[in-house]
Amino acid sequence: MSVLTEPKPIPPLSSADRTAKRRIWGWWAFDWASQPYNTLLLTFIFGPYINELLGDGTAAQTAWGYGVGAAGLMIAVSAPFLGAVADLSGRRMPFVWLFSLMYVIGAWGLWYAVPGDFSLVLILFLFAVGLIGMEFATIFTNSLLPTLGHRDDLGRISGSGWAFGYLGGFVALVAMLLLFAENAETGRTLIGIEPILGLDPEMREGTRAVGPLTAIWYVVFMIPFFLWVRDARMPGVIPMRAALRGAWPDLKRTLRTLPGQPSLFAYLGSSMFYRDALNGMYVFGGIYAAGVLGWSVVDVGIFGILAVLTGALFAWLGGKADSRYGPKPVIVVNVLLLTLVALGVVFVSRESVFGIPVGPDSSLPDIAFYVLGALIGAGGGSLQSASRTMMVRQADPARMTEGFGLYALAGKATSFIAPLSIGVVTQVTGSQQMGVTPLVVLFAIGLVLLIWVDPDGRSEAR
Repeated sequence: MSVLTEPKPIPPLSSADRTAKRRIWGWWAFDWASQPYNTLLLTFIFGPYINELLGDGTAAQTAWGYGVGAAGLMIAVSAPFLGAVADLSGRRMPFVWLFSLMYVIGAWGLWYAVPGDFSLVLILFLFAVGLIGMEFATIFTNSLLPTLGHRDDLGRISGSGWAFGYLGGFVALVAMLLLFAENAETGRTLIGIEPILGLDPEMREGTRAVGPLTAIWYVVFMIPFFLWVRDARMPGVIPMRAALRGAWPDLKRTLRTLPGQPSLFAYLGSSMFYRDALNGMYVFGGIYAAGVLGWSVVDVGIFGILAVLTGALFAWLGGKADSRYGPKPVIVVNVLLLTLVALGVVFVSRESVFGIPVGPDSSLPDIAFYVLGALIGAGGGSLQSASRTMMVRQADPARMTEGFGLYALAGKATSFIAPLSIGVVTQVTGSQQMGVTPLVVLFAIGLVLLIWVDPDGRSEAR
């Protein structure tokens, strides 16, 4: 005779568990808040708008390459030093506040890109200020990842955060296309209305509003981050002034020991090249489509929606694969995919698609580029998520911010190579298609260097 027993009630979450969950959600909030700088400004709205302002795809791609490359060089030089300061002082949040302010100021300033009455140098400078703020804030928030959960859970946490960020970019992009960004010819948004809030379509105020919109979005959605995320208590920290004095000697010691850590050294080198190539895809995707295929800002925005959605989905799936198989297989698969996509982009134009001639009214080039955009989003989302969990495995747990500073250095030390080489090759050949060929080489170098990367990382972190 069986005896029925009442199921035991599930115990409520402890205060510590609730705090840990809020901390993860707060950390995810940064991805949601910061993603529009990449989605709206760097790739799908403001980049193509610069193409329209200059009226010449080749000139726009060249100027954009030089401007973004200069910002990347500034980040590369400063990131490891600031990471060392943060580790020595145990303070990350003051840096997040500082660079958040730069993000907001730089994004808001893009409103002043008025047709026929703007300084390209000033606009590129403001864009660089915001981009530097976004990249540095990312360094310090990424370094908090190992404090959010067990090592085996970090892939899932990172992937979910990246997917959450992509969804934020998607929502912001849809709002921009439906309500603000006007077509240059019609003055209407994607749903056939004039920009809301009385914005003047003739002065392109709807499209220019992308700067203030991105700034306001960041301010609002960073609130959970600043409420729920705090610096973890770390032993052996020193005052900020002493940390500033000691950071450079400390960093020099770290750099001298790098060749004695072959897995970390190889990973930094590999990510240096493949992330640079990926950023090149993001930075020039919209400008390429506008110049080669003649797409409007709205057309590029629709392309962006597709890329962002696939990015969110595959960042989430990639995070699950990362937690199950480790980050290295995820990285290898996606670098291979993106290498093939970069090669495919070269063979898509209004005249032909992969060597097949098409008529001037054919939609095949548009369809092909939509497919390539979806693949860029899918590969890029899961690649970036797995890359930051791989960095957690490779870095010294006691020097995680410095590790992510080196990771930023690796990503930015050559970050000027992709935009500058694209700018130079485009200028020399006079062809936007030939201008993107350096990306294939950068992906291939990154893939080769992955051979020497230990998938388990540092022994003391295992």
